[in-house]
Amino acid sequence: MTYSQTLDFLFTKLPMYQRIGTAAYKANLDNTIAICQALGNPEKKLKCVHVAGTNGKGSSSHMLAAILQQAGYKTGLYTSPHLVDFRERIKVNGKMIPKTNVVKFVEDHKTTFDSIQPSFFEWTVGLAFNYFNEQEVDVAIIEVGLGGRLDSTNVITPVCSLITNIGLDHVNLLGDTLPKIASEKAGIIKPKVPVVISQTQLEVIAVFNETAKNLKSPIEFADKNYKVLTANHNTNFSVVMLHKKTNTRHLYELDLQGDYQVKNLMGVLNTIEILLHKGFIIEEKDITTALKNVQKLTGLLGRWQELDSKPTVIADTGHNEDGIKEVLQNLKRYNYKTLHFVLGVVNDKDISSILKLLPKDAVYYFCKANIPRALDENELRGLAEKKGLHGKSFATVPLALEKARKQAKAHDLIFIGGSTFTVADALPIS
Repeated sequence: MTYSQTLDFLFTKLPMYQRIGTAAYKANLDNTIAICQALGNPEKKLKCVHVAGTNGKGSSSHMLAAILQQAGYKTGLYTSPHLVDFRERIKVNGKMIPKTNVVKFVEDHKTTFDSIQPSFFEWTVGLAFNYFNEQEVDVAIIEVGLGGRLDSTNVITPVCSLITNIGLDHVNLLGDTLPKIASEKAGIIKPKVPVVISQTQLEVIAVFNETAKNLKSPIEFADKNYKVLTANHNTNFSVVMLHKKTNTRHLYELDLQGDYQVKNLMGVLNTIEILLHKGFIIEEKDITTALKNVQKLTGLLGRWQELDSKPTVIADTGHNEDGIKEVLQNLKRYNYKTLHFVLGVVNDKDISSILKLLPKDAVYYFCKANIPRALDENELRGLAEKKGLHGKSFATVPLALEKARKQAKAHDLIFIGGSTFTVADALPIS
């Protein structure tokens, strides 16, 4: 098989949640356990940090990977979904898994896996664990795909777990209240393994505390241990953080620009503190250097990513109610004359909760990402018009972005978002 044939097999022959939605979701770990057994249980040989959450888990995973990499550890990083290249999901020290390794893995295990009939995500998790084991990584950062308790990544026993923000997303699978969703996320907490909660949210504190108590797992809420004193946007995002335990102040410059990153930063710093107690050697200079260079070290894409200037073009993968609120908060930092909003969403989200938040004075370019789950652009426009949002519809994201670029003036701002896949279709292919 060629690499393109291998990808075609993975994308079209296997159920893929990102493309078809709930039909690909497996509400148990049976397949993943069978895959791992067939591979000789590589996950048991890995030292991992497990990261879950509704918003922020991707950025947090990349920050952790950057810090550990900067500290000299050979670091694996598993994330999802990918934006431009499938291999973004599996990296070692910021370098994507080689195409030859992807092809060989599928060829070597296709017959074995035929009897298991795994989903795309289950197959990819097996590939990641196997590759990290082959590469003899010192540590692997493993981001949960969806939920936590029943996510395919939840076969690992990490040295530490991190849970970021809890919000209403994937309610058809995870539950329709924050406590129900938090309970699914809390499923990654393992017996006697420390867990960090990035953000104290009153609705879900009891869920995490009770789970940790039952499992005898030490639990810390990062925003109880750290406090943001100042946060300023210059070339980088400068944050002065107070560490309450030691009463010391630390200046961090983040190349990740969104204001929401301060919440992620507290969880990351608290997790690093636990890793230090576990015997990792990480110096303060490793942390400060890594946070300035997360994108360079890890190749992170799509988090408040500025694609152009005059007009300013920004893409961000925030795609649920909490994510859109953060987007709108970030936009307040910019001086622009007119906001041009390239918007595409998937068809299994609560679209109305997003649309009601969006500014009515923006010019909208409704579009459809190149996946089956994407909501039809004309249907999206119809729903948006009921909320007082007006614009034209476009069959693809590139067509919408091209029109926005033509219409926008130098002092305008073009924002691209609404879905991870809308951002993916807007990013240049390198």
